Amino acid sequence: MAPRTVRRRRLGAVVAAVAVAAPLGVVVTAAPAQAAPWCNVSTGPYQKQVERFLKRTADGKQSLSDCRAIQSFQTRHGIAPNAGYAGPITWGVMSLMNQQKAAGKTPNKAGKCPVNKGRIACVDLTRQLSWVQDGRKLVYGPVPVRTGRDRYETRTGAKKIYWRNKNHWSTLYDVAMPYSQFFDGGIAFHSIKGSVWSPPGSHGCVNMRDADAKKYWSLLKNGDDVHVWGRKPGT
Repeated sequence: MAPRTVRRRRLGAVVAAVAVAAPLGVVVTAAPAQAAPWCNVSTGPYQKQVERFLKRTADGKQSLSDCRAIQSFQTRHGIAPNAGYAGPITWGVMSLMNQQKAAGKTPNKAGKCPVNKGRIACVDLTRQLSWVQDGRKLVYGPVPVRTGRDRYETRTGAKKIYWRNKNHWSTLYDVAMPYSQFFDGGIAFHSIKGSVWSPPGSHGCVNMRDADAKKYWSLLKNGDDVHVWGRKPGT
């Protein structure tokens, strides 16, 4: 048997083993452990925007150093392939970050989250932002979140936290969901490992950075209101 055929069969066996080990229905989207061993030196369609975001010379031309800087960003935020190409997914994440930064300390400027409910957790799907307010007072945030991907969209509307479990384990997806606060069926606020900017999104939950999920745990309780609106980019 030819060596190349042997290698292909071994690779197929490894892929099959991984597929069996992964829980049914779970799309494995863990951030790459390291950057791809090569760089795509082609100029991408969002080259200037990406260079500007990374505070590099925005000449619209890909260089090896540009590629490595883009690749580092992609690796940090679980964007695949992480080969340093300035494509639509990478720019989409950066553009979202710009919108989140622009929210500043007035995330409810447009008045989309009710101010007549007292303590309430607000979730803006469009900007992938969440915050806690009490009337018109901003209590905490805004903080970046990661909501449901296409076909698993986080449902919009008025909700209430009805169950909390600090050390929750999902039997459906066989993963840890620390600081879970459920507000809509199986949808909850909870922390995740890795980047909250990692595409394509969750299976419906509002994923948070660990420190933010801990703070939400300390601020909210059963019966508190949650309001969700907007539409996640790409859904």
